Amino acid sequence: MLLVGGLSREIGQTPGSGLMFITDILLFSGIMDKYQEQPHLLDHHLEGMMNSLLEIVWDSASPPPLVHLAFKFLYIITKVRGYKRFLPLFPHEVRDLQPVLDMLAKQNPRDPETWETRYMLLLWLSMICLIPFDLARFDGNLVSLEGQARQPTMDRILDIAKCYLVVSDKARDAAAVLVSKFIVRPDVKQSRMADFLEWVLSMLSKSSSQTMEGTVIVNGMLQALAQLFKHGKREDCLPYAATVLECLDSCKLSESNQMVLRKLGMKLVQRLGLTFVKPKVAKWRWSAAKGIGRITGRLPKELADDVIGSLLDCFSFQETDNAWHGGCLALAELGRRGLLLPSRIPDVVPVMLKALTYDEKRGACSVGSNVRDAACYVCWAFDASTSPALVIAAVFDRDVNCRRAASGTFPHGIDILTAADYFAVGNRVNCYLTISVYIAGFPEYTQPMIDHLVNMKINHWDSVIRELSTKALHNITPQAPEYMANVVLPRLLPLSVGSDLHTRHGAILACAEITHALCKLLKLFMFLAVAGGWQWLINDSLRHLTLVSSAARQHIKLVTQYVSELQNSEEMIRCGFSRALGALPRFLLKGRLQQVLEGLKKVTIISPEDVSFAEARRDALIAIAKVCQTVGVKGDGSQQEFVCRDNVDQIYATLLTGVTDYTTDSRGDVGGWVREAAMTSLMEVTLLLVQNEAELINASICKQIMCWLAQQSAEKIDKFRAHAGSVFLTLLHFDHPPVPHIPHREELERIFPRWQKETLNWNAASEAFPRITQLLGLPAYQYHVLLGLSVSVGGLTETTLRYSAQSLFDHMKKIQSDPSALGSFCETLSSLAAFPLTLLPFPSLFSLPFCKSDVHPFPVKLFTLCKEEIKRSKDIRKLRSSIGVFCGLIQFQGDMREKVFFQLFLLLCHPFPIIRKTTASQVYEMLLTYSDVVEPAIMEQATAILRAGEEGPVLREPHPVTFRAKQPFHEHLCSDRSREPAF
Repeated sequence: MLLVGGLSREIGQTPGSGLMFITDILLFSGIMDKYQEQPHLLDHHLEGMMNSLLEIVWDSASPPPLVHLAFKFLYIITKVRGYKRFLPLFPHEVRDLQPVLDMLAKQNPRDPETWETRYMLLLWLSMICLIPFDLARFDGNLVSLEGQARQPTMDRILDIAKCYLVVSDKARDAAAVLVSKFIVRPDVKQSRMADFLEWVLSMLSKSSSQTMEGTVIVNGMLQALAQLFKHGKREDCLPYAATVLECLDSCKLSESNQMVLRKLGMKLVQRLGLTFVKPKVAKWRWSAAKGIGRITGRLPKELADDVIGSLLDCFSFQETDNAWHGGCLALAELGRRGLLLPSRIPDVVPVMLKALTYDEKRGACSVGSNVRDAACYVCWAFDASTSPALVIAAVFDRDVNCRRAASGTFPHGIDILTAADYFAVGNRVNCYLTISVYIAGFPEYTQPMIDHLVNMKINHWDSVIRELSTKALHNITPQAPEYMANVVLPRLLPLSVGSDLHTRHGAILACAEITHALCKLLKLFMFLAVAGGWQWLINDSLRHLTLVSSAARQHIKLVTQYVSELQNSEEMIRCGFSRALGALPRFLLKGRLQQVLEGLKKVTIISPEDVSFAEARRDALIAIAKVCQTVGVKGDGSQQEFVCRDNVDQIYATLLTGVTDYTTDSRGDVGGWVREAAMTSLMEVTLLLVQNEAELINASICKQIMCWLAQQSAEKIDKFRAHAGSVFLTLLHFDHPPVPHIPHREELERIFPRWQKETLNWNAASEAFPRITQLLGLPAYQYHVLLGLSVSVGGLTETTLRYSAQSLFDHMKKIQSDPSALGSFCETLSSLAAFPLTLLPFPSLFSLPFCKSDVHPFPVKLFTLCKEEIKRSKDIRKLRSSIGVFCGLIQFQGDMREKVFFQLFLLLCHPFPIIRKTTASQVYEMLLTYSDVVEPAIMEQATAILRAGEEGPVLREPHPVTFRAKQPFHEHLCSDRSREPAF
């Protein structure tokens, strides 16, 4: 602030005849920028700085460049503090109007060097326009001394506003502000408002937002209208609102490519809507409360007591929150005026305490913050700030305004106020986890705070409040450990198995947090005991070895019970006990690790009875990784205690099984949840081994992990593809130390550079698939990547289908000149063709060179596999995809073509109409594409029949038209009628 004050004095000094340099402007701007975060610090100095700068403006001896410089400084201050705060400081007396108008008249609207001057003068004029005098008084005799007519002041201001509404600099914004202040004047709106709006709408209609000049004009008109409908009275703007809305609709701003125009159009539409809709007055009952207080003050004692009794009837849970709110305000007014009788205090205090915690859920939100706020007012009015309830409200209320309303003077006031002042209670997490612990240190607040959390907060409908409350109980436990152990925990245990879901959730979390806190205290106590030489405590423990043995037996029983529940017929029970096993401490798992892993492994196995238990399988896979992290790694250790050589393969086998889970149900691809958990667990276990004993990871396991991750990185669901890609790159680029045995590590690091690990967007098909298809050139990954791509190419999402298919086809074109690579690719593809969904991308393969050969094994194998795949199949998608495959295979000569034609004839006679129609359509397109497959003489007749099949019923028996390859095909067809159909 000394800097600002010094700056004010510096500006106040007359600069003499010299001019300030551009460095002075930059220096001043830099000083002002320091106040961008807290601009209110400038408020005490604004008026002084403005007056100092305006002295330069008013001084007739100041040269024009110096005047412009002063306005530049004024603009810099306005930019930091905002013009709304700066505006009232401008001189706005009657005598200021003409000089400001004259200065504006001298300005050049197109001068790019002095736009700050015009901007500030327009803002200044908008303030002067508020003077409560008829502008006609300024006109006097409109005939000048030279005998020429002068323009009225009202018209001068309007012309200035119109002039600057169509400029391209920031003066346009100030002109819109000027319009909003000037047009709504009583004398102006009667005579000029209609004409001005007509001018604005005509400019909007004539201007096009497709040109630069038109964009500037439309921007100015929209700003003027938005400001006018914001500041104008509803009754003044309503007659013009419909016309403005119609004109705005015709401008079609929503189709404009200018974001600013779309924003201004939306702002104007909102304000037009507010103009059409009649204002709704809020249900505010403070006036009624004050009235009750004033009237009650003049009533006799008996009647005044009746008023209080009637008010107390408002505090019923049959009443709405409005009744509670009004009742609190009325009680506060009575208490403030000293009208509440001492005999009524026992009736009022319980009501006040209920109001301080009033919170009713309505749909997805709640009501009651106004009631709690008013209840705080009641406490202050009664001077009941000593109540712990008010302190509790200041710390634990859900809404910041209620916490602030409750904060103030308490017992231990200076200490508590320092921790729980108006600003500190603004952060809810800080209140629950920090301030509450400090206040609970004072004995009179400890137990009430704990009771409030247990009774009112751990069963709250908002899950965030429940979780914060249980963490607060954890933090407060050291203040009252005996009360927590002897009173709170016995109260929470029955609630943890209750029927209410919110209460059960909060009680379980609270039990966990309090128990955890008590255990930490016990450990601290034991440490202090040993450190203090209390050997008797250790000796006493050794005398009770039977107790230790009993505890061990209970531990074994506990783990056995948890494992047995993993096979429960209810899925959620399996989920709960899986997660419980994953959270067990190491001493409970010691000696029973193999039992736990076997139990979790059984949960991950898919059987006909629990095929839909995807969530249970997911939680079991998560638990396996957690258990491994808890027990740690020791290569030559026991499999009952550590992850070691004897069980590492079993762990990996279970996790890798989860990556193959593709189960679906009415919820969709629920197996995706399992695959996602399996990938995460594979990463966690692998990194655990790498950081401890990397030699436990063999090359075969590492290859399987990376290949399955590559497959998942190529699949169609964006979420799972992104997760797989992230895990893949995490393992590839891990350096502490590197993961061993990753196949083709150098090629992978070239395809996925380290610097792109965080920037590559796996969710975007356009980024992911061009990268992942490069793995097709790496033999170790080819099968799995092709398997993943085949699912994506056969997907239903347009972007995924387009980019995956294009990336796959780009790779095929890239290798078509390499016989070895092409042969390897075709061999791998042939091994996938037995999967139904992989048939979809195959039609695009027939442009490759092997299609010119009649003896290439891939097309022959593809035909055989496709034929077997649709045999007796009723899968519409599979049948339709096979049609495309057969139509592509028609290029081949000889026996292959006859076999393909036979399969197409069978599909033309299929029992399903959609298959017959699809076959007719695709065969028709095939005949037009490959015109040499039939005799030219019968082409027209064949295409006519197939075209009719597309439009109506298709023949149930083969038509006697002869399709000719090298010989009459109908002979082959007739000779094969007795063979078994292929479906």
